[in-house]
Amino acid sequence: MKKVTFLTLFIIFSANVLWAQSDDEQAIKQTINNLFLGMKNGDSSLAASAFAKESILQTIVSKEGKNTIKTESVLGFLKMIAIPRTQIYDERIVFSKILIDGALAAVWTEYKFYINERFSHCGVNSFQLVKGEKGWQIAYLIDTRRKDNCKP
Repeated sequence: MKKVTFLTLFIIFSANVLWAQSDDEQAIKQTINNLFLGMKNGDSSLAASAFAKESILQTIVSKEGKNTIKTESVLGFLKMIAIPRTQIYDERIVFSKILIDGALAAVWTEYKFYINERFSHCGVNSFQLVKGEKGWQIAYLIDTRRKDNCKP
């Protein structure tokens, strides 16, 4: 009888852990999707909701065989989103990996970037998110950008 009780408790505990991770993963995906939906729709408020206070936004720039890091202002990025335009900036992402430890998450997404329906470039995003009073928010984002070796 004790074996059955232990097994039952183990299954219930395991299911609760998996359910909690699933909730966090969904919330993390929603935060990241809000960033790109805000960018696509010109909704800087929605995009801003994805970022934690004092977030860092960087990109790796490769020129003449040398890699450098360019830091961009999150506020400047959000202002760019808010400017009315006829072009649609559409970053299509695929979630490759989500790692969670308590209030910290690391997320890797591959992406293809389109202006309207015209392909522009591809790369990967590496996110660090923190879970706080407002839920999961992006604390750090760095990406790569390239025009070659992009999967169809």
